[in-house]
Amino acid sequence: MRIMVNQVAKEVPDNSTIDDVLLLIDAKPPFAVAINYEFVPKTRHAEEFLREGDEMEVIAPVTGG
Repeated sequence: MRIMVNQVAKEVPDNSTIDDVLLLIDAKPPFAVAINYEFVPKTRHAEEFLREGDEMEVIAPVTGG
């Protein structure tokens, strides 16, 4: 199925979870994840299944001031 990850189209297997996609893109902590503009807590990453057309944002913290 096709989803958007950080505004880039990705083909991922059906029934992929957030954790599956994080492994696929080799995401390195720390980061936060939003699906369709809604924050998803880390405790739900393994159980949150993605659907065709979902938009996933992986957001790294920015330091400084």
